[in-house]
Amino acid sequence: MTDPDTLGLHIENHGDGDKTIVFIPGLGGTTRYWRNSIGPLVVNHRVVLVDLLGFGASPKPWTRYSIDRHVAELNDALGSFGRITLVGHSLGALLAVAYAARYHDQVANVVLISMPYFGSEAAAYRYLRSGKVKWGYLYTNVALAMITCILTRRVFGRLLPYIRRDMPREVAEDLVKHTWRSSTSSLWEVVYRYDAAEDLRKLGTQTRVLMIHGRDDDVAPFAAIKRLAAEHPGWHLVGLDGIDHHPFLRTPYLCLSYIHYLVSGDWP
Repeated sequence: MTDPDTLGLHIENHGDGDKTIVFIPGLGGTTRYWRNSIGPLVVNHRVVLVDLLGFGASPKPWTRYSIDRHVAELNDALGSFGRITLVGHSLGALLAVAYAARYHDQVANVVLISMPYFGSEAAAYRYLRSGKVKWGYLYTNVALAMITCILTRRVFGRLLPYIRRDMPREVAEDLVKHTWRSSTSSLWEVVYRYDAAEDLRKLGTQTRVLMIHGRDDDVAPFAAIKRLAAEHPGWHLVGLDGIDHHPFLRTPYLCLSYIHYLVSGDWP
């Protein structure tokens, strides 16, 4: 349930088509991660952008940012929209899976962009500490992650657009719109401790699944997603050569075309 001291998640509505597509950002992302590129979808669909609890313009309570809490808040915000398509990036993709498993009658399609999948907290630690991810050890130590989050927000925040030149300025600026509690708790509870494979098996055939993933994604290894997709012949996996953890930022219109085909029912 939503705490009485919160006002509900921040959402934006664009377009007024018959079919609703909801975009859920990843860790540190906000509505501005998607906003500048959704124009082609707004022509024919209703597009809803949402800030997760603890991020962006949404409330940031002192709480445990568990799967259940995130999904409950999303349902409070999205439950009145009828049947929807969920598009999630990274941590947002994991939340899209959890939401669809709990409210499968409400979710027609799920689009999982750069979904991290490790299988367990121990496996996530092993991968991130293997040297394949820059600063990977930092992301698996709660104290260091907390300190880094605080320093980034209070000291280096204004410099992020210059440091993260691989991102649009507005996306880099919003990387500090959270608290150390919402960031670290969401990372551990959702990315490390939640096994999406179990919930994915609950979706059945009534929810179509599209996975879009960069083959050069070091943060969320493509091999793990490929193994997941192989267990479900009805799913569609799009592997993008030369693309990292942000396919929507690198090739937005290609991603939008796949989403449009899926929502419109033109996907084979």
